Amino acid sequence: MPTDQPTAFVFAGGGSFGAVQVGQLRALVAHGLKPDMVVGSSVGAMNAAYYAGAPSLEGVERLTRIWRNLRRGDVFPLGWRTALGFARRRDFLVGSEGLRRLVHRHLPYGTLQEAKIPLHIVATDILNGEAVVLSQGPAAEAILASTAIPAAFAPVRLDGRYLADGAITSCTPVKVAVERGATRLIVLPTGYACAREAPPRGAVANALHALNLLITRQITSELECLDAGIDYYVAPPLCPLVGSPYDFSQTEALIERAAAGTQAWLAEGGLAKRGIPMQLRPHAHSAVASR
Repeated sequence: MPTDQPTAFVFAGGGSFGAVQVGQLRALVAHGLKPDMVVGSSVGAMNAAYYAGAPSLEGVERLTRIWRNLRRGDVFPLGWRTALGFARRRDFLVGSEGLRRLVHRHLPYGTLQEAKIPLHIVATDILNGEAVVLSQGPAAEAILASTAIPAAFAPVRLDGRYLADGAITSCTPVKVAVERGATRLIVLPTGYACAREAPPRGAVANALHALNLLITRQITSELECLDAGIDYYVAPPLCPLVGSPYDFSQTEALIERAAAGTQAWLAEGGLAKRGIPMQLRPHAHSAVASR
């Protein structure tokens, strides 16, 4: 589907709900879409980076396989060793070794400028709160910085700065895409657990759930503030959705539901409907409706 407008795929954050973006990508790429740039924050930085290295259906299928094999311990290796380390360090909960291995094992390039599509990753300077856009330099370090959830992971020292999760300053880097010249945005949100009956159990799970609520609120705020000359289309997030962005056990279902939902959205003319989907607005579901 050719267009003269510079187009960006914009990947939001969302923890394990990043699996939703894999399904959305599958449908978008199968529809013939290929952006001029990709922009990502937090887990969206990881998905954006993998896609930018292999922007094809085959590449999306490889990303799908990576997600299907992911376990929580691959990202958050918690245990008695972690508790002991936290007691000693008192600054972050887990090391980033698991994420580092994951990135080095699967990312097919070393520096951001080697990606096949221009790639921009957003992190946060943890000292002054400034959003930092990384477009060149070591790809693995950029991804680790953008996914470094405060308290859970240590900030990443890069180019003299201490960088942490991009979701702190730019959960969905819409403005970054526009600043880089995009006038047509296709936003890939992860959504939030809108059908829970109670908060998730565990400190990290609660923190990630709260961060997802912040991400969703920021998506709507940034899109509402865009200039009228910017076209944007939001792939539908899953709704109703239960679970936690700390839970990697429902990856397969998230991918398949997101692929089917995005295919239906495209068939119904989603790329001609500028607007924010209802699923991103504050709402709730009854226990019966969420089953």
